[in-house]
Amino acid sequence: MKKIVFCAIALAICADLATAQTCADNAKEVPPALSRETKLDYEKRLDEARKIALTSPNGGDADSTIWYGRRTAYTGRYKDAITIFTKAVTRWPKDARLYRHRGHRYITLRCFDDAIRDFETAAKLIKGKPDEIEPDGLPNAQNTPTSTLQSNIWYHLGLSFYLKGDFKKAEKAYSECMKVSKNNDMLAATTHWYYMTLRRLEKNPQAARLLEAIDGDFEVIENDDYLKLLRLYRGEVRAEMLLADIGEKADSLGNASLGYGLGNWFLYSRDSVRAESILRKIVAGNQWSSFGYIAAEAELGHAK
Repeated sequence: MKKIVFCAIALAICADLATAQTCADNAKEVPPALSRETKLDYEKRLDEARKIALTSPNGGDADSTIWYGRRTAYTGRYKDAITIFTKAVTRWPKDARLYRHRGHRYITLRCFDDAIRDFETAAKLIKGKPDEIEPDGLPNAQNTPTSTLQSNIWYHLGLSFYLKGDFKKAEKAYSECMKVSKNNDMLAATTHWYYMTLRRLEKNPQAARLLEAIDGDFEVIENDDYLKLLRLYRGEVRAEMLLADIGEKADSLGNASLGYGLGNWFLYSRDSVRAESILRKIVAGNQWSSFGYIAAEAELGHAK
């Protein structure tokens, strides 16, 4: 009986994975804009991760496979990364990390429904378990990880719903994310997207209460752009100052993040002309895989 049940589960997983692959197979894939030095470094690290994952006893473990998939994605091979995570899921179907990282790359490829399915699966797998620090693949200046497995699962689930325009479900996910956003960087990132979600739902008083924790003493290690936007929402920074930071082109990750936040702020302020202008500036830039770019692209798509 146990063997029959196991086979049924395995078949269900395979069927689910086959469906999930459809969107990714047909998706556009744009490589990141990397300097020659950065590209060489990423390729070197990918080669190292590949060797570890593929030459380890018994075909490697979940940890080495996750790094193999992550470093594959950093080079812009998002579909290959999804394939790596998909194969890993068949070996370790109860490892929430695999769904979390595959879900991230589904977002990159604009496969939002597939991403939602993965993050919801991951959320079920972490239920009742202690949280854990998630090591950074691209460490910040202080080499201090600022996110956890659980905060990343809820954060990206909220983002997936947000990008689909399902703000009610995004609100629920960000509410859960706030519970596990334990440091200032994660709190700033979660508050930013949660605030925008609430504004889209016209829950302005609730959105304003979110900003109370972002006082003058609030500092972050790496999420400076989100903090600038939160200060804009608090009325402490003028929009023109942030526009000057972006300049004429949204050709950096920070510019895409700032730009999307500003575009939304202009929407809240009933200035649709300036909102559309800045959103179009973002999608004319080279940050195709950034959340700011993807959100601007989705916003312009919703407006059609």
